[in-house]
Amino acid sequence: MKVRAKKALGQHFLTDQKVACAIVDSLLCHSETGEKPFPVLEVGPGMGVLTQYLLERDDIDLKLVEIDRESVEYLLTHFQGLPGRLMEADFLTLPLERIFPEKFAVIGNFPYNISSQIFFKILDHKDRIPEVVGMVQKEVAQRIAEPPGSKTYGILSVFLQAWYDIEYLFTVGPGCFAPPPKVDSAVIRLRRNTRTALGCDETLFRAVVKSAFGQRRKMMRNPLKPFARAKAERLGWSEEQLAGFLSQPVFSQRPEQLSVEDFIGLTSLLSAG
Repeated sequence: MKVRAKKALGQHFLTDQKVACAIVDSLLCHSETGEKPFPVLEVGPGMGVLTQYLLERDDIDLKLVEIDRESVEYLLTHFQGLPGRLMEADFLTLPLERIFPEKFAVIGNFPYNISSQIFFKILDHKDRIPEVVGMVQKEVAQRIAEPPGSKTYGILSVFLQAWYDIEYLFTVGPGCFAPPPKVDSAVIRLRRNTRTALGCDETLFRAVVKSAFGQRRKMMRNPLKPFARAKAERLGWSEEQLAGFLSQPVFSQRPEQLSVEDFIGLTSLLSAG
């Protein structure tokens, strides 16, 4: 029995066993007490190329979520011990807080078409997900891992780097998949950093970052002028005072030049007073 790869689900099944082993070995999670296996969720196991090696690890307590019914049937047929571990569901709507009352790690060959959405959901649970190992489209991996100054540095880069230390581990060519994708893939590892709070309004931080990169070719004063004007109205500034505020050096930069700390400082600047 084979599972038919479905374009609508962004399925490209990994077939290279060495790559599968390397991905599973990249998962470093361990129990804080060392007394019990660490909970791990595999997203989109497909035909179980990662699953087979994850099941061999006695240091993790594995659960799986798969949206494709055909894949679910395949997994239940070919792997013992999956009933009770395997959930037929959409990861993006899965109530993670009910399934994992404590911390857990995430691993998977993430479907290209929802990889960014997967990372945004991980951000929503950042205090309970200390580690993520994921294979994604190479361009997405670079976007997430690149430092400021790169052309691929963007919204997801800033949001994830605010809360995670990110490593670009290795590139995976199209020939390692069936069907082969038209682009290279890459494996990245995210490990939760020590940050407990941004030190600024997090909702405003997200809005500032999104607005800035919405016009990434322009200097910051252009996309962020509405935020500056809102502050001016709040404080009763004149147009001259607003212009003076926007003449600060940070507003002459482009968004890809700003680090996470720069965006935090900018958010505080816009909200102060």
